Amino acid sequence: MPCRYIIDKEKHLVISSAWGRLTFPEANAHEDQLVSDPDFDPSFDQLIDLTDLAVFGLSVGEAKTIAGRNFFSARSRRALVTSNPSIFGMLRLMEAYHSIAGAREQVRSFYTRASALQWLRHEDDLTRRG
Repeated sequence: MPCRYIIDKEKHLVISSAWGRLTFPEANAHEDQLVSDPDFDPSFDQLIDLTDLAVFGLSVGEAKTIAGRNFFSARSRRALVTSNPSIFGMLRLMEAYHSIAGAREQVRSFYTRASALQWLRHEDDLTRRG
């Protein structure tokens, strides 16, 4: 599976990353694994780093399904990062679906990891790579 995550309990941050080609079953399995992890805390923030993703292999309907999942708290922030303009467009679409689905947490898309970490209030994590 071209996905992984790190849960930094000290910083209250989940760093997820994907690379290569990401499919719906892989994205879904990644989220299922994350929420069943005993270290997962729904109050944490999340950085989803897709800067090494070459192909976002989810249909619009599959992206809507993923965006509709709601397992973080209302205080959480989730930042999506990619440098690829076409993937960025899909992430913005997922932001809209997330909002429409009544998500409690805030979700935003970014072109740089630095701006995402600044929004997440984790600027000191710029040297860490998830």
